[in-house]
Amino acid sequence: MKQVVQIRCKNNKKVINSAIGSTLSEIYDASGLDMKYGPVSAKVNNKVEGLNFRVYHNKDVEYLDLTSPSGQRTYTRTLFMVLCKAVHDLYPEGNVWIDIPVSNGYYCDLIIGEEVTEQVAARIRQRMQEIIDAKLPLRRHECTTEEAIKVFEGRESKVKLLRSTGSLYTTYYDIDGYKDYYYGSLLTNTSQLKLFGLEKYFDGLLLRIPSLKDPGQLGELIHQDKMFDIFKEHHHWQDILGLRTIGDLNEAVDKGMTTDLINLSEALQEKKIAHIADEIAARKKVKMVLIAGPSSSGKTTSCKRLSIQLLTNGIKPIAISLDDYFVDREHTPKDENGEYDYESLYALNIPLLNQQMNDLFNGKEIELPKYNFQTGRSEKSGKKLKMHENDVLVVEGIHALNPELTAQIPDEQIFRVYASAFTTILLDSHNYVPTTDNRLLRRIIRDYKYRGVNAMETIHRWPSVRAGENKWIFPFQENADAMFNTAMIFELAVIKQQAVPLLEQVPENCDEYSEAYRLLKFLKYIKPITNRQVPPTSLLREFLGGSSFKY
Repeated sequence: MKQVVQIRCKNNKKVINSAIGSTLSEIYDASGLDMKYGPVSAKVNNKVEGLNFRVYHNKDVEYLDLTSPSGQRTYTRTLFMVLCKAVHDLYPEGNVWIDIPVSNGYYCDLIIGEEVTEQVAARIRQRMQEIIDAKLPLRRHECTTEEAIKVFEGRESKVKLLRSTGSLYTTYYDIDGYKDYYYGSLLTNTSQLKLFGLEKYFDGLLLRIPSLKDPGQLGELIHQDKMFDIFKEHHHWQDILGLRTIGDLNEAVDKGMTTDLINLSEALQEKKIAHIADEIAARKKVKMVLIAGPSSSGKTTSCKRLSIQLLTNGIKPIAISLDDYFVDREHTPKDENGEYDYESLYALNIPLLNQQMNDLFNGKEIELPKYNFQTGRSEKSGKKLKMHENDVLVVEGIHALNPELTAQIPDEQIFRVYASAFTTILLDSHNYVPTTDNRLLRRIIRDYKYRGVNAMETIHRWPSVRAGENKWIFPFQENADAMFNTAMIFELAVIKQQAVPLLEQVPENCDEYSEAYRLLKFLKYIKPITNRQVPPTSLLREFLGGSSFKY
């Protein structure tokens, strides 16, 4: 008699009896589920696995489709591998760098010995489609790390990463003999890739993926030229340092180069802030600097450091908080759940803000408002303000780049800055590091240290934070006059030491465990750097503690 395991399917609350050793794909076929955009992967006891994962014990299983972030990551990684195989088939000596998340897709840098033209893009796109149409299986292999290093001999970024992980065993995949390594699950067959786009983008390619909201459509192609330029600028610095990947970083740590890395990264960041201050000073009519960015982007420290650099240009910065311009609570918009939506632009008294700013710029004295969070009322602060010739208002807030916020203020009087953590270091040439992971790790540390909130709660809130950013921040980032990258090359190695203990406290029986487990798995690739060498003026101190700035 066949031995069976019991699978509790969280999607339909059914218990499925399956033969020991069944794959998640086989169990799905027996589940009675019919997912329009899936399944692409599954949570097994709250750990995300590929559909070729075999089950030998009783498990809780939740199947994921393309509308879930984890499912989309699985789909995207598989597209990466098909792209890399297509390039390998057409240009055997070529190389691909999966590089910059931009324009709802991924910029891919091609090294193929010729210019990347529309014809080259079309040729690779056609080869990708042929691989998909051939319905080729993606085979998963597990071997010792020493064996994996031999498999990838000649592919330096992968070899460096594998050598530095300290893992005994490594998993890799192959499609029709083409082998590649990814740090998360992949689909089981190329035929599961129903939709993708590939086109020439600057001097490389843009790989487009299905929309998270509507996987039947590609993500909207939006222009993010300024953000792209910031990534390229930082890659230029990394190339000078010889640090493009985590493997390079780990090697530098082993060689005792951490002090030089930290000092150089901090100097490059300060130089960029000084350059922005110089730009502001050169625009004589500017009376207001607006600074925006998503959660945990380091806006507050960026604001303080920019204020210091403005002073060196003979400009006196005056900080204004948008929080004091909240409308009375009864006038605050509500979200779809009937809760007060303080992230909405219309939670602010926009007419009052515009009137007071124009009064200041015209030489009048105003009394700043103060919002009482206990009573939910806007009150008079008693704080009078009048601007002088060399004064400039510095305003930080999530809506700062939204043109509606300052619609009545002449554009020539405003300078807009967008600050965010654009993570430019890669795991290896085919595995990028999501910028959102960098910010989430920062927030987990900050929430625990300063707000008494544990990692589980921060992870739970993160999707709603991201939804607010997608609505109120990201659509306006290209309005910036200057962009500032708050991420640093060494950052993840320093963050690791404080983040790992917090992530390890997330219990396995909660939904948030899968995200905590994924982040821990990712952080294992990175060799730690002590934060003792990080200076007190560093932007990272906003999250780690020990800053010389007052918050």
